[in-house]
Amino acid sequence: MSKVALVVGITGITGSNLAQELLKQGWITYGLARNPYIRMEGLLPIAADLLNPESLATALANIAPTHVFFTSWSRMDTEAENIRVNGAMVRNLLKALAPQKSVQHMALVTGLKHYLGPFEAYAQQGFLPETPLREEQPRLDIENFYYAQEDEVFAAAARDGFTWSIHRPHTVIGKAVGNQMNLGTTLAVYATICKETGRPFQFPGSEAQWTGLSDVTDARVLAKHLVWASTTESARNEAFNIVNGDYFRWKWLWPRLANWFGVEAKGFDGVIRPLEPELANDAPVWREIAKRHNLLEPNLDKLASAWHTDLDLGRPVEVMTDMSKSRKSGFLEFQNTEESFFDLFTRLRTDRLIP
Repeated sequence: MSKVALVVGITGITGSNLAQELLKQGWITYGLARNPYIRMEGLLPIAADLLNPESLATALANIAPTHVFFTSWSRMDTEAENIRVNGAMVRNLLKALAPQKSVQHMALVTGLKHYLGPFEAYAQQGFLPETPLREEQPRLDIENFYYAQEDEVFAAAARDGFTWSIHRPHTVIGKAVGNQMNLGTTLAVYATICKETGRPFQFPGSEAQWTGLSDVTDARVLAKHLVWASTTESARNEAFNIVNGDYFRWKWLWPRLANWFGVEAKGFDGVIRPLEPELANDAPVWREIAKRHNLLEPNLDKLASAWHTDLDLGRPVEVMTDMSKSRKSGFLEFQNTEESFFDLFTRLRTDRLIP
């Protein structure tokens, strides 16, 4: 029987890299988004709004996926709204798919806020989780839209008889345009602006992040992990951390990123210097850079998500994860983090998104 994948959130970093991996492995692959029309040979686009049940019912009426990969989310102003909206997105999708009775497995991508909570939980309330983060750590006793999404999956799985897997990456490094969370491309754009204007490449985050251990997740590794878990018996009905497999300190990596762009690196100097206000007035600068170098995206906001980079690098605690559970179950993929960034920068340059 053919494997038929439905990738929800096809235009994002995770969704687009996952679709490429699925197509490479010979899967029939549908990609769902409000505007799913991206350049990818073999991809079958589905246009639908996850918050519109009628839209989903119509769009999915003749689709019978065996495997569903949910990689989408919507950022709202409060965590209560995040819970309402993002829970509904998962619920609406699975309700629309239920009549076909075709789904065998559902994979949900969340992240390390499962352990950290929303930013306010550890930044303002003094909550500092124990690291490395492990899957067996219990849910926090606070509002968290990841928990709401999980609960929707669990309920539908019990109702419709499919298996599930939960995937918790750290910051995902990969190419996407218009993505809500994109640290790698944000740093590439920031470094490019620094080079063009003569400004130093200033680390924007906290001392804990500068000196502490960290890790990230290459989108290509996450894609392989999603496919592996959806087709591996021992990975069914399990939650997994997924990162590259190495650790680093930003004080080690930051000068290397700066060197790739040929800019002056400046590290933590006792004060957090958020990137969002640093880039607030640079939209005209980026338009000029794009025009001069014939780049494809002149809109700074489509490439840089400074707010997310500030949240990641401003944490008052080092953050890294334990991968033992996946390793014991047979997932042995490894990716060097420095090369994750350099591969991304090279692709952004090749695709004419940075000069």
